[in-house]
Amino acid sequence: MRKTSRAVGAAGSLLLLATMVAPVLGASHREAPLISNDPAADHTDVFAWVDGNSPSKVNLAVNVSPMQDPAGGPNFWLFDPKVRYEIKIDNDRDARADITYRFVFKTIVRNQETFLYNTGRVTGPNDVDLNVRQTYTLTRIYENGRSRVLGTNLPVGPTNVGPRSNPSYAATGARATRSLDGGFRVFAGQRDDPFFVDLGSIFDLGGLRPFNPLHLIPLDAEPGVDDLQANNVLTIALQVPIRHLTKGGKIYAASNSRATVGIWAANYRRSTTVINSNGTNTTSGAWRQVSRMANPLINEVVIPRGDKDYWNRRAPHGDSIFEKYYLKPELAGLINYLYPPLMNNIDETGRGDLSLILLNGLPNLNSTGSVKADLLRLNTGIPACTADSAEDDEGSCRRLGAFYSDGGADLAAFPNGRRPSDDVTDIAIRAVAQGYGTALNGLYGVPNKSPNNQLGDGVGDNDRPFLGSFPYIALPNSGYRHDHHEPR
Repeated sequence: MRKTSRAVGAAGSLLLLATMVAPVLGASHREAPLISNDPAADHTDVFAWVDGNSPSKVNLAVNVSPMQDPAGGPNFWLFDPKVRYEIKIDNDRDARADITYRFVFKTIVRNQETFLYNTGRVTGPNDVDLNVRQTYTLTRIYENGRSRVLGTNLPVGPTNVGPRSNPSYAATGARATRSLDGGFRVFAGQRDDPFFVDLGSIFDLGGLRPFNPLHLIPLDAEPGVDDLQANNVLTIALQVPIRHLTKGGKIYAASNSRATVGIWAANYRRSTTVINSNGTNTTSGAWRQVSRMANPLINEVVIPRGDKDYWNRRAPHGDSIFEKYYLKPELAGLINYLYPPLMNNIDETGRGDLSLILLNGLPNLNSTGSVKADLLRLNTGIPACTADSAEDDEGSCRRLGAFYSDGGADLAAFPNGRRPSDDVTDIAIRAVAQGYGTALNGLYGVPNKSPNNQLGDGVGDNDRPFLGSFPYIALPNSGYRHDHHEPR
C-alpha cells in the first residue's frame, strides 16, 4: 500500500532540526562536479540483499544514468560501450576486490538511414523492429587476474517508449533476464528509479513540506513529494549464489566473519579521448576509475566539494584519509551553529558512531575488520525479512531497518546491505542526527537521541511497486504517459 509520511506532533526542536538536516541529505544523483557531466558513467544507487525466494543467493543491483525523462527520444538512454561497469566484492576484510563482475556493452544500429529508435512494435530485446539495440558481455575476474566469461551477446532490455511501440512491456522486459551456468541470473536495461526523496522542497532553502509552517520562510504544510517519481535509470542486476561470493565458497552462519562481504561499484573510462572531425570519438590509454559507490549519500553528504572528484578516483581501501569528515561532519556543526535552540544537541566532533557504521561495519553484525573503507557490507547469513514487502512495515520487514524508536529491528536492511525498499534518506538523516532508534542503541550502543529518532523527509516509499522476483527493480515508466507530472 502506498504511503506518504506526514508530520506527527513533535517538538519545535524536531521541526527545526528536520529543515536543516534534509537539504544536505537529499540525494540528487549528481554527487560530484565532474561525474555530473558524464551521466552514462554516473552511479545513482548500489543494492545488495539476500534473496527471499532463493535464500542461498544474493541480489546485486547497480543503477547509473540519473533522472531520465522517459520521453527523452529519439536518442534514449543507453549504456556506454566505452565504459567498463564493474561490481566488486571483498571477502577477506582488506577492502580490495577479490571478485569483480565486469559488464561491457555493445550498441548495434540496424538502419542508419532513419532517426527512429524503433521502426515498429517491439516485443523483445532482439526484435527486428528495434533499430537501436544493445548487448553485453559479463566476465568474472578473480584477485589473481584469472577471468571467466559468464555470458556473451546478452540482450539489454529496450526502452519503454509507449503503448504503440511496447504493447506489453512487462513481457518484453522480462525477456532480457538470462539464467547463466553456475546459478547466476542477470539483467541489464531500463527500470524505474527506485530512489525516493523530496528534492523539490529540500533544495528550496532546505524545506520539508510536512514542516513548512516552521521553516524560517514558512509555507503551508503539505505531504512530501517524491521528485524522482516516474524517472527512469539504467539497471545492472546480478543474482549470485552466496558460495560464489564468500571466502571458502560456502554459506556461513551469521556469526561467522566469513559470512560478511563488502560490495561496491566502480566505472572506468580510457584516459584519452580524441574528438574526430567525422563525428566520432576515439579513446585510448589506461582505464581510469571515474565513479564509485557503495553506501548511499556518502559523496553527496559526507565528502566536501573539494574532495568529491578525488574520492571518485580512489579505491575504498584508502578511505582512512577521509575519516576526518565522518568524525567531524559539517552538517552537525551547521545545525548547532544556525539553530541555537539545538546547541550541543548533535555532537559535532568525535563521531565514531558514523565512522564505525560506514567505514568498518558493526561488530557482530557486518564488520569487515579494521580497514576503513566505504563498502556496502552484507552479512549473507542473515536471512531476508519474512513479510511480502518492506514498504508496509509488516512482519519483520521495515523500511527503516533498525532505525525505529520503538525498538523493532530489521537487520536484513541498510546498513546491512541495502534493499530497494529501504528508506535510506530517512535512515541517513537519523544517523547524522544521532537518532538511531532503540534497536541499534540497545544492540550496539550507538547514540539514540529524541526527538531526532523521528526525523524523515515525508516520502516513505517508491512510486511504483517493486517486482516480486528478479530483477525486482520496478518496470520502467513509459514516455507516453508523463506520470512525473501527476501528483501521487
